[in-house]
Amino acid sequence: MSVFRPWWFEQALIQETPAPAQPLTEHIHADVCIVGGGYTGLWTAIMLKQAQPDLAVVLIERDLCGSGASGRNGGCLLTLATKFLTLKRLFGEAEALRIVKASEDAVYQIAQFCREHAIEAEVRIDGTLYTATNTAQLGSMDGVMNELARHQSLSWAALPSQEVRLMAGSDQHLAGAFSPVGGSVQPGLLVRGLARVARAMGVTIYESTPMTRLIESEQPQVQTPHGSIRAKSVVLALNASMATMFPALSRSIAVVSSDMIITEPCPDLLKRTGLTRGVAVCDSRIFVNYYRSTVDGRLMLGKGGNTFAYGNRMLRSFDRPSRYQASLKQTLGRFFPALQDVPIAASWNGPSDRSVTGLPFFGKLNQHSRIFYGFGYSGNGVGPTYLGGQILSSLVLGLDNAWTRSSLVSGPKGYFPPEPIRWLGAHMVRNAIRRKENAEDHDQTASYLDCKLAGFAAAAGKADKG
Repeated sequence: MSVFRPWWFEQALIQETPAPAQPLTEHIHADVCIVGGGYTGLWTAIMLKQAQPDLAVVLIERDLCGSGASGRNGGCLLTLATKFLTLKRLFGEAEALRIVKASEDAVYQIAQFCREHAIEAEVRIDGTLYTATNTAQLGSMDGVMNELARHQSLSWAALPSQEVRLMAGSDQHLAGAFSPVGGSVQPGLLVRGLARVARAMGVTIYESTPMTRLIESEQPQVQTPHGSIRAKSVVLALNASMATMFPALSRSIAVVSSDMIITEPCPDLLKRTGLTRGVAVCDSRIFVNYYRSTVDGRLMLGKGGNTFAYGNRMLRSFDRPSRYQASLKQTLGRFFPALQDVPIAASWNGPSDRSVTGLPFFGKLNQHSRIFYGFGYSGNGVGPTYLGGQILSSLVLGLDNAWTRSSLVSGPKGYFPPEPIRWLGAHMVRNAIRRKENAEDHDQTASYLDCKLAGFAAAAGKADKG
């Protein structure tokens, strides 16, 4: 039986020729063992080797590096600026501003790293455009922008409606705000490139090597099917799987799919719409529609908030073509009538680790002094995982810096209800959101109950509603 590979990742395996996937077959020692070969794990490994080249760093991945969320997201390179109000409420003004600035710096640092290490990840720093596609969404960025402007930290600017339509390539947009900080990247090429660079720096990587057990002894031990690693420090970078593997974190996230389609190349049609740059476009729904063009003239379109996993299980449907392909194709045709007959090259989906706040969080597992974790990126991890690498490498090295003192390093800032309440509640809220936004799309007033229910999910949206 063949293994399903999302389209981005298939292309990356062709261009970033992988080394043979060698599993761990012995018992070894290391200074640091990182579990998980996605963005967070690889950035952490790279930053550790940059800081201390002699450090013995071992990374294990249950499949191939990047085969999880890192290699199958939409490739929108975003910042945490739109989360400023939540950051300020939770951590205070100064820390919120520092995190926003660091997340914006990360966009350029990722691009620079790719240039320096010849990672051809199609990084295009062409900005981010948040839009309103119905009158109810108008002004959704005002609160965030006003606060950032008050602190002279605003990279966003409201654009005239006609300019928004031209930049977005679609007449469906009524208004919008643009930031030059952001853009797009081929996510599979980025993560496979990071794995290549990590190996070149001396990180030992074992693929096809799942962790079967973590022994939380004084010197922790990671057990695998055919070997083990005893390490001075362990970093758990398992994304949504953290909630199923560790009971203490089981209610810290809700696992929900983000579903995507990508067209066959249609550069002439895209040129006609005006969508020829790498700008990442997101509307202002709670579960956003997002899209962007690719270097070879395709259009990728996705939507979050579709399939909720009971008990945060890794569902089989996460490793199959999206069951929402028809709905996504309909949305694509609504935004881009000229593209409605363009064949769809592929569809896929994957699990997103939605935290209560919509922000990632980091900490020590069960307060163990040498076992660290980070996840909860809530569908916005391409850029913020760079911060995750800074945080986790600083923790491992025992540094006293702004990252180890950050309020992000204090575990989850909220918990979802236990099952089955979480699963039932998630479906109630999701369906209320769909009814509410469908009414708004038709310039109708949504019901009071649907508005109240939809409010519970606002924190997990792409932007604070302010």
